[in-house]
Amino acid sequence: MARADRLERMDIRRAELEEEYRAALIEALKVTASGVWGLFDHGQDKRTRANAAPAIETLTEIAGAIDDLRETLAMPPFELHRAFMAARGKVSSHAVGEPKQARAWLERLGA
Repeated sequence: MARADRLERMDIRRAELEEEYRAALIEALKVTASGVWGLFDHGQDKRTRANAAPAIETLTEIAGAIDDLRETLAMPPFELHRAFMAARGKVSSHAVGEPKQARAWLERLGA
């Protein structure tokens, strides 16, 4: 019974962290949607990376804790973080800008 209780508490904590991650991502996306570049690292320059670094660090830290809990609970890795990180990086010159990409992500998340 103690193991079941511990696993239940872990699952509750995982759900809380996933909600915290989602809220932090939405906040960062809203900033980007308003015109502040750097979250998706399209330009890959030092100044825009520095602007986005605190948000990226927070998201990565929360995602790490979520993945640790998911592994213990025999669940698949946290897909939202993987999808977000895959969306970052250098893009072609014809790709949409970061604000437009952020608005698309907000729509996808229903925010």
